[in-house]
Amino acid sequence: MTSEVRKVVVVTGASAGVGRATAVAFGRRGWEVGLIARGQEGLEDTKREIESFGGRAIWIQADVANAKAVMDAAMQIEGQLGPIEVWVNNAMVTIYARVVEITPEEYLRVTEVTYLGQVHGTLAALKLMRARNCGAVISVGSALAYRSIPLQAPYCAAKAATRAFMDSLRSELLNEHSAIRLTMVQLPAVNTPQFDWARSRLPRRLAPLPPIVQPEVIAHIAHIIVRAAVKGPREYWIGYSTLKAIIGQMLVPAVGDRILAVEGPSDEMTSQAADLTRPDNLYEAGRGNPGAHGRFDGRSTDDAIAFNPTLLRGIAGTIVCIGLIGATWLAVKAILPLGSHPSPHFSP
Repeated sequence: MTSEVRKVVVVTGASAGVGRATAVAFGRRGWEVGLIARGQEGLEDTKREIESFGGRAIWIQADVANAKAVMDAAMQIEGQLGPIEVWVNNAMVTIYARVVEITPEEYLRVTEVTYLGQVHGTLAALKLMRARNCGAVISVGSALAYRSIPLQAPYCAAKAATRAFMDSLRSELLNEHSAIRLTMVQLPAVNTPQFDWARSRLPRRLAPLPPIVQPEVIAHIAHIIVRAAVKGPREYWIGYSTLKAIIGQMLVPAVGDRILAVEGPSDEMTSQAADLTRPDNLYEAGRGNPGAHGRFDGRSTDDAIAFNPTLLRGIAGTIVCIGLIGATWLAVKAILPLGSHPSPHFSP
């Protein structure tokens, strides 16, 4: 355990996957952790894991789609652990199906959890943090916030909406001269239990689009973000696949459309037949206590590079400026000799 002063962090979706790995990572570094999710078994085991190395955690069963439940959970955590310094919005649900096969009720449910759940968590955090003018809100996003893929339209739309929401809020906080920090972490495919929990109408078992990273990688990077300077990065893009997807969408979106039209559906499924009668977590908590990992350990890597897009944009801007200066110099060099000759003079 570290000797640093204990601080308080709240993690939503903390019963499994990235949320669980993130909560455990904070606990290992001496943070007191408030855990929010729907699944009691996973919450209890995440708490036990944090306490096994001397950490402290409390858990509250709540659905982030319920704004009042999230606010009540925030007040309870702050009452028991102390002022919340960091809030991590991570909870999500999704459905795998073609757009026309998804019902309006299913679109609504994914939106309520995956988008509005982030809004509700952020509002709860701001209600407590603004009075102190300090704190950080981390939004766990996805490369799909920039580059949508087939068969997950509601989830992609929710992640894109979250990015737009965070951008609006960031401008408002800057207008207020607020010291509250906002960071969105755009993830690649992560080996989590969601691929056995998500509702699906696909004929084969679900799989993340490769390359796949382990959830602990994301948790470590999330910790780096909250320990960054007060004016930390507005975003992190995790992994080369995320960088490629976002840059590709910015430069050649139509190419991405065609590649995903051909490769996307098959890459999101394994060769095994799906059990379409299995329970899912769209409306109810996922069953059991699967931990942080999914079933893709053999295909997942422990390495992922975090890209700061602000730095990348600065480098790109510098390269463009150098290119423009060079092109201008060459043009001037080509023109000057022509302009240096006196104009021919003809006598009448």
